[in-house]
Amino acid sequence: MIGDTLIGVVIPARNESEHIEKVTSTIPEYVDKVIVVDDGSTDDTGNLVRKGEVIRLEGEGVGAAIDAGHKRLLEFFDSDFVSVVIAGDGQMDPNDMFDVIQPILKNRAHHVKGERLDRVSKMPLFRQFGTILLGLLTTFACGQTIRDPQCGYTATSSKVLREWDWERSWKGYGYPNWWLMNLSKHGYKILHIPVKAIYSGQASGIRIFSFLPKVSFMLLVGLHSRIISNTFTKPSVLIAFIWITYIAGWIYSPFLFIITHFIDRFHVRSIIRNVI
Repeated sequence: MIGDTLIGVVIPARNESEHIEKVTSTIPEYVDKVIVVDDGSTDDTGNLVRKGEVIRLEGEGVGAAIDAGHKRLLEFFDSDFVSVVIAGDGQMDPNDMFDVIQPILKNRAHHVKGERLDRVSKMPLFRQFGTILLGLLTTFACGQTIRDPQCGYTATSSKVLREWDWERSWKGYGYPNWWLMNLSKHGYKILHIPVKAIYSGQASGIRIFSFLPKVSFMLLVGLHSRIISNTFTKPSVLIAFIWITYIAGWIYSPFLFIITHFIDRFHVRSIIRNVI
């Protein structure tokens, strides 16, 4: 607990026997509850957890694993809390956690996203390319700047989790992009905090040639869904201009889509909720 706010940690893990013991043994002392979601591991991952409750799934995907952890914290805590997500592969420094949760504790954000400012020098080249491309696509889908969407180091207020529609979720890779897009759609305030990138031979489970098209399509659909939904639920002059420039872009010039995006940014800012 920090102040009056409880702190929970969700750790999705699949075949992380090499890293999970260290990850769970270095969780900060102020954390009140740790949930490790072992998603169909075929090694000894679940048995090597040194701190926390273990939930077992049958290979449902990293998004489903994180959802399961969030929902377990909702059951466990009966007052306000922050749910922090860190990976089970040791790529996230637990010492960054205090900074990641501060904007929520200080009522400055509903959701905080880690941003690996040092990732360029440490990340393999193909992952750099994928992160840059997905950052651009996620920025369009969210109507706000997202530089490092694939970083899974996040903190979310329990206020968001209690209102979340768990029946409509993204189960696999691409989950961080999906969350950011839906947070933006519903007016939650997102902040970004620098975190360290740790790479020590961990292999990514993402297959770039199948992952990029699938997630790109999801973001494209989500962008249109957000605009259409806001058209009916939060109609405004900005929404009208978004549609005018968007339709004109198809008829006259795709450069008009740039104007559409910047108007969309103003619209997203206009619907952000009060954090308190």
